[in-house]
Amino acid sequence: MVALIGAGVIAAGIVLLPLPGPGWLIIFIGLGIWASEFRWAARLLRWLRARFSLWSRWMSRRSPLTRRVVTGLLIVCLAGAATAGYLAWRGVPTWVPNWVPLLD
Repeated sequence: MVALIGAGVIAAGIVLLPLPGPGWLIIFIGLGIWASEFRWAARLLRWLRARFSLWSRWMSRRSPLTRRVVTGLLIVCLAGAATAGYLAWRGVPTWVPNWVPLLD
């Protein structure tokens, strides 16, 4: 049951990756669910946390505040560009409600 729930959460995160939102966070939550049952998932989650911690410390030590802000804005812009590209390529998904305002 844990494997199925973790797989479902990870699948939902993968679906949300091209959309603005917490796709990666949801994938890591699914991996955390798997880590409660599987050793390989616990090792992978521990490794990913260590890499994220190293990257965060590197950014805070090496980069002034302005560079960190610019990096964050660049990541947001890339996510927005990926979303715009997806919408231009595939169109608006049919599951989006009609009341959501979209740019034409």
